[in-house]
Amino acid sequence: MKTHAMQYLLKAVTAGFAVTTALLSTAADAVPTATAPTSATSATSKTASQDNWKSVATQTVTAGGVSFAYRELGKQNGGTPVVFLVHLAAVLDNWDPRVVDGIADKHHVIAFDNRGIGASTGSPANSMEHMADDAITFIKAMGFQQVDLLGFSMGGMVAQEIILKEPQLVRKMILAGTGPAGGEGISTVAGVANYDLLRGLLTGQDPKQYLFFTRTPNGIGAGKAFLARLNERADNRDAEISVAAYVAQLQALSAWGQKKPADLSVVRQPVLVVNGDNDRMIPTPNTYDLARWLPNSTLIIYPDAGHGGIFQFRADFVPSALKFLAR
Repeated sequence: MKTHAMQYLLKAVTAGFAVTTALLSTAADAVPTATAPTSATSATSKTASQDNWKSVATQTVTAGGVSFAYRELGKQNGGTPVVFLVHLAAVLDNWDPRVVDGIADKHHVIAFDNRGIGASTGSPANSMEHMADDAITFIKAMGFQQVDLLGFSMGGMVAQEIILKEPQLVRKMILAGTGPAGGEGISTVAGVANYDLLRGLLTGQDPKQYLFFTRTPNGIGAGKAFLARLNERADNRDAEISVAAYVAQLQALSAWGQKKPADLSVVRQPVLVVNGDNDRMIPTPNTYDLARWLPNSTLIIYPDAGHGGIFQFRADFVPSALKFLAR
């Protein structure tokens, strides 16, 4: 494992353990600016049809006093944009290139760093509600009247808040590896994450190998392939998440896990709900609950798969997502 990654993980583990006890008891108008690539994070300029997740430029848009970093693919496809909402401790480079490129082959796709995450400015939010407010600010700053949402893990919780806050803004939603407010095991994600951060340090492996994938031969192989894909982008990579942002996100997850469940029966939009059958980070029963409580949902559960089931089974997930979005 690289030295800087080891140092980051050690900091994260130290900070995470320091706040775990506290977590158990802790429950703007958009003003668009030019979206030209920033000099610090831009990849080599290419036409939209030539771009892929490995090379696409990072751009910025300013709204609500925040400079949001984002990457955009498939704009030439037109239609309703698909906004990707990322997981705990993640930045732009944590999206699986095959999933992003696969969706962008048919759709206009945007992934962004929320406030205080990666290359975006500002102080990180410590609640799903505030993360959703910031995401809405970003979406409106981009000039979108309506979007589709693809929320993975914590991003799926943010997506639920967005659709409850501003239902007219969302056409369809994909929720992967996530759960409802008050869901089983969500308030203890900090303990699971920090335990696997420590395991990663002790074994010299990326903790996502433990957090996202099963310990079966299939899961271990899928994890190694996924991590290799995450490293395909060699130039103009995003800034790593800070310890302060990681702690804020743990606070948000703890509060979400202790929150009273929302009335999801009011969500009338089509929702695709996806997970592996053995998610130890956001336990799989939460996925069944979402599918049961959302009145217009479709459920996919992948076998011998964990939290990162959509990455392990990307060859099925991408066509399934495209079919769902095209309906």
